[in-house]
Amino acid sequence: MAADLVVAPRCRHCQTQLRHPFVDLGFAPPSNAYRTQGDLLRPELTFPLKVFVCTECWLVQTQDFADAATLFKEDYAYFSSTSQGWLAHAARYCESIAKTLRLDGQSMVIELASNDGYLLRNFVTRKIPCLGIEPTELTAQAARAQGVETLQAFFSAALAQSLKDEGKAADLIVANNVFAHVPDINDFSRGMQILLKPDGIVTLEFPSLLELLRHCQFDTIYHEHFSYLSLGAVNRILRRAGLRVWRVEALATHGGSLRVFACQSAASRPQEGSVAQFLEQERLFGLERVEPYLSFQAAAVRIKHQTLAFVLDASLSGKRIACYGAAAKGSTLLNFCGIKSDLIPLVCDAAPSKQGKFLPGSHIPVHAPEVLNSMELDYLWILPWNIADEVMAQVRQSQARVKQFLTTMPDIRLR
Repeated sequence: MAADLVVAPRCRHCQTQLRHPFVDLGFAPPSNAYRTQGDLLRPELTFPLKVFVCTECWLVQTQDFADAATLFKEDYAYFSSTSQGWLAHAARYCESIAKTLRLDGQSMVIELASNDGYLLRNFVTRKIPCLGIEPTELTAQAARAQGVETLQAFFSAALAQSLKDEGKAADLIVANNVFAHVPDINDFSRGMQILLKPDGIVTLEFPSLLELLRHCQFDTIYHEHFSYLSLGAVNRILRRAGLRVWRVEALATHGGSLRVFACQSAASRPQEGSVAQFLEQERLFGLERVEPYLSFQAAAVRIKHQTLAFVLDASLSGKRIACYGAAAKGSTLLNFCGIKSDLIPLVCDAAPSKQGKFLPGSHIPVHAPEVLNSMELDYLWILPWNIADEVMAQVRQSQARVKQFLTTMPDIRLR
């Protein structure tokens, strides 16, 4: 048994043994495993949050201790529709891709990890047939309530073959911020290839590993993200599955993301210059050399120390501080810093599914944003820094009395 524990984990794509740690964030519970009042009386399960880089295919990935069924349970509390900015992003995408692909009533759009129907409802209003595939019960129910046909299941190659046999092959497969969430990334990719029509298109959106490294976005690392993706690694994974990347776009979402367009390997669609351009950016930064990964741990620890020092100083000085956004990245940051409810009394979030619960690990209570209207704060700490502008605009339009807004990634910034 002891010998088994020292064997290096293997890459989920190419099966190479992983010998180069990228970052170790200690032990933490799953970032979306919110606690109820009763849960606080029971033990809380935590897992190591450790990430490796594969020096063969350069896929950055967690060392797995929790399976997808444990992480994405029936009470999964993340609803995409909570963010108005994200809804607008989805609407713009749907309008653009519908025109580009000339989608109509004879087309089929399938979204993988369709959440609460935030995106597919745009196709429903256009009377374009669509199907959402979503494993979590509450979000699937919310999607159906909006008229979005939703199959509650984890996507796989076997499910793809079953849907294809039913005549539901896709003209467009949408996979936004899900590719990083799947433990068997090869099977998921093969499933997309099976389900896609010969002239169909896949679009993937995922946070850019290049931006994660460049800005030390370690708070975007949590158990639900099994992989941290570069274009180079995604290109290899899709190519093995029989798909081909032909276009890439940079997005501002989630602190810097990529939108990758792929087609069947045999499709006639030509590869655009954007593919080579983004691959060259990654090469110049050194994403396929081990050196850029080796300094990440020290940078994460520096941010941890700066953040903890600021919060401790504010508390000792009698400053009033609360958080906004019960987001997964906030849980990662708070738990890595060891910040609990004795330092931060509450966090506000607009998602009803999170209100009345407690953040995992830190056990900071989650309230509706309206609680701010009866408070005076020196600092409102915005944990989901990627939507800081949206949050500040909303709070400024309310009756909340906030002297300064605060973000701490990658450096402390007062606004």
